[in-house]
Amino acid sequence: HMGAFDDDTWELYDGSTDFSQANNLAAEQPERLAQLQRLWLIEAAKYRVLPLDDRSGERLNPDLAGRPTLIRGNTQLFFSGMGRLSENSVVSIKNKSFSVTAEVDVPEGGVEGVLIAQGGRFGGWAFYVRDGRPKFVYNVLGIHEFATHAETAVPAGVHQVRVEFAYDGGGLAKGGDVTLYLDGEPIGTGRVEATQPLIFSADETTDIGYESGTTVTSDYTAATSRFTGKLNWVQLDAGVDDHDHFVDPDERFRVAMARQ
Repeated sequence: HMGAFDDDTWELYDGSTDFSQANNLAAEQPERLAQLQRLWLIEAAKYRVLPLDDRSGERLNPDLAGRPTLIRGNTQLFFSGMGRLSENSVVSIKNKSFSVTAEVDVPEGGVEGVLIAQGGRFGGWAFYVRDGRPKFVYNVLGIHEFATHAETAVPAGVHQVRVEFAYDGGGLAKGGDVTLYLDGEPIGTGRVEATQPLIFSADETTDIGYESGTTVTSDYTAATSRFTGKLNWVQLDAGVDDHDHFVDPDERFRVAMARQ
C-alpha cells in the first residue's frame, strides 16, 4: 500500500561525493532541503506534474481517478484488420452483460473465421464463424470452454450477426445465458457457467477479423483464423449491470502490478 505523500520523509544527499546515498544530510542542512523542495514544486507546476495522486488501486480506474482515457462509455466500434489491442484499450465486458454485433458480407461459397477475439488459450472469448454458422466460445483460464453454436448458417449477402450475454449478477465471475442472433432473429442459445473477473491475459490482445497469438479455442489456429468474407464492422456494447464495485481496490492493484 502506498503511503500518503504528506507523510513522506525527505532525504538530502550530495551526489558529487556520496554516489551510494549513504549519508543523509537533511537534518544537517534543513535550509538547503527547503530550498530544493520549493524549487521542485516550482518546476512541477511549470511542467504540469501537479496534482500528485498518492492513491493506489483507485488510480487503475480512470473514472475513480478522474483521468482521461482512450475509451469512454459502454460502446466501442471496431473495423476489420484492427488488432493487437491491449485489454486497457477495449471496453471491459467483465462482471456484466454485453453484446457483440458484426455486419458481414458473405460470398456464395460461405464464410469461416474470426469476427472478434479477446485473450487467448489461457482465458478469453471469441465470436467467429465455424462451418458457416456463428459460434461463441468463452474460455475460463484455459480450464474450460463454454461454447454456443448457431443452428443456422449465415446465407450469402450482407447480414448482421450478434451474440448477447446476459450476466447472472450477484457478484464477480458469475456465469450467464448466451443467445446468438442473425438479422435480429435468435438462432442459438447456450450457457456460460463462470467468467473471469479481472483480466484475461498479461500479453494476449483483442483482434478483429483474425486472432493473433494463442487462440481462445482449438477450432482454428492463428494461421486459419482470418475471416474469409467481408467484415464491415464489429460493435461491442457493455451492459449497465456492472458488478466491478465488488472488486477490492487493493486486489485490482495487485493484479495490475503482476501484469508488468
